[in-house]
Amino acid sequence: MAEKKTTKKAAAPKAEAPKKATVKKAAAPKKAAAPKKAVIAVNAENAGFKAGDVYQALAAAGKALTVKEIAKAAKISEEETLLGLGWLFKEGKLATADEKITLA
Repeated sequence: MAEKKTTKKAAAPKAEAPKKATVKKAAAPKKAAAPKKAVIAVNAENAGFKAGDVYQALAAAGKALTVKEIAKAAKISEEETLLGLGWLFKEGKLATADEKITLA
């Protein structure tokens, strides 16, 4: 019996399909790492210390300050400032006028 020789047919060149227009997607803006927030221990001792910091900042300023200004002067976060303000308001040691806080 005669063996058949197998030959590969030359593949007919494929007609190139028209290239699709590629649209580059804009890279999503990288999210900046959120600043770490200070963990505030809410207890009587910590609230009392923050109240002292707030009181000293207001006494040193001698004028009405906003919450941000108090936090900056006392070198504590705004959350800690609010904790101290709550303590001082409860004791009746603060007064407010036009979104500013002063010693009563």
